[in-house]
Amino acid sequence: MRIFYSPKCLEYSLPGHPESPERVSATYNYLKGKWVEFIVPGPCSDEDILLAHTPELLDSVRKEKFIDFDTPSFPGIFDIAKLSAGSAVNAAMHCLTTGEKTFSLMRPPGHHATRSNLGGFCYFNNIAIASLKAKEKIGKVAIVDFDCHHGNGTEDIMHGREDFLYLSLHQSPLYPGTGLRSRENCINYPLPPGTTPDEYLSALQDGLKHVEKFNPDVLAVSAGFDTYKLDPITSLTLEKDTYRKIGGMLAGLNKPAFAILEGGYSRDLPECVHQFLLGFEE
Repeated sequence: MRIFYSPKCLEYSLPGHPESPERVSATYNYLKGKWVEFIVPGPCSDEDILLAHTPELLDSVRKEKFIDFDTPSFPGIFDIAKLSAGSAVNAAMHCLTTGEKTFSLMRPPGHHATRSNLGGFCYFNNIAIASLKAKEKIGKVAIVDFDCHHGNGTEDIMHGREDFLYLSLHQSPLYPGTGLRSRENCINYPLPPGTTPDEYLSALQDGLKHVEKFNPDVLAVSAGFDTYKLDPITSLTLEKDTYRKIGGMLAGLNKPAFAILEGGYSRDLPECVHQFLLGFEE
């Protein structure tokens, strides 16, 4: 398993903010020395970002001229966000070139960034950028998002694109309050607080039928681990070993696949990621 990671993504933080550098550094330290190989990613280009976003959003992040309580401006955040998006692109390209599954262990996350707006800890939409870049080389892309929050940004960017399928399982009610119903190529499974691992896996199994029918050339995964039972900002009840089952179900689609880190804010994040990767590589 190739994991794309750079310590540069640890270079911004805000005291008390759940999207902290420790969540990624702890995961890196936990995985280091195991059966994975780390590769240092490179940044994406402005042109890559413009596949998914407006020039106005790109310019606002470049100039650090935006105001969002959850997604604050930091010195150098433009370069770090470009590197996180570039890591997702690198993971996608390596997957397409070699057929190997890959994972991007970077921050900031991305799936709340819409075409024209940042938000929800996200500056650029990493999974959307990487998927649109992958589309330049292959026919169809399916995006599976198992973060506890609905990927409103990914749906905004992908809605109506016939060569893309977006599947999201997420808690509802919960930020950002979207994803209450499916529409066209965007399949949503809003799940109530307290959803059990068995109930979650049943919903995922049902959702993956849409992916199988779509028959994508590559599978892109927004891997969020805030569905975990001890996550401090959500209310689902998944166990550590649930993530291995999720990874195994995705691997069972028998498609080239890459995954990128989205949310997950508990101290057990490293073990949850490890379990997912074990299943994902099966």
